Amino acid sequence: MHSVIQRGNSILAYALSVLACLTFICFASTVFLNYVTDVKINTVKVVVKNVPDYSISREKNDLGFLTFDMQADLTPLFNWNVKQLFLYLTAEYETPSNELNQVVLWDKIILRGENAALDFKNMNTKYYFWDDGNGLKGNKNITLSLSWNIIPNSGLLPNIFARGSHSFKFPVEYTTSRM
Repeated sequence: MHSVIQRGNSILAYALSVLACLTFICFASTVFLNYVTDVKINTVKVVVKNVPDYSISREKNDLGFLTFDMQADLTPLFNWNVKQLFLYLTAEYETPSNELNQVVLWDKIILRGENAALDFKNMNTKYYFWDDGNGLKGNKNITLSLSWNIIPNSGLLPNIFARGSHSFKFPVEYTTSRM
């Protein structure tokens, strides 16, 4: 005869094994789905200022301001294994001192059940577009791209890049007016 504790331990171990197998099956049913979709990004207004950085050096650095339009339908990305999407808009550019610069300008979390059809007009960036130095003024190749992380119920946390990006250039003169 087995004691109550031994029987409880056996039932619990069996239940956890079954749950682990079901979780793996859930993960495997969505791991090979394609989570890439198209996005349209356009810049509306682009200016650059030269402002003091209030850190130790107190040097003046470039600060870019831009407004953008973005359209994307992310509804097909949601299935039963997707809890939420973490979207972020990045700017990539090259300067003489750095071969690759990446700056996150905007982000958003979309939960399952929310409207996932994005249609933004004249959006301001959420975060500052700083450059350590003077790499923004006159820069001719700034590329905006949208990416997202899929937060699943079970499984991997993939980083997905959207199809479509937008390249623009900053003006060759600093803006002195207030925005």
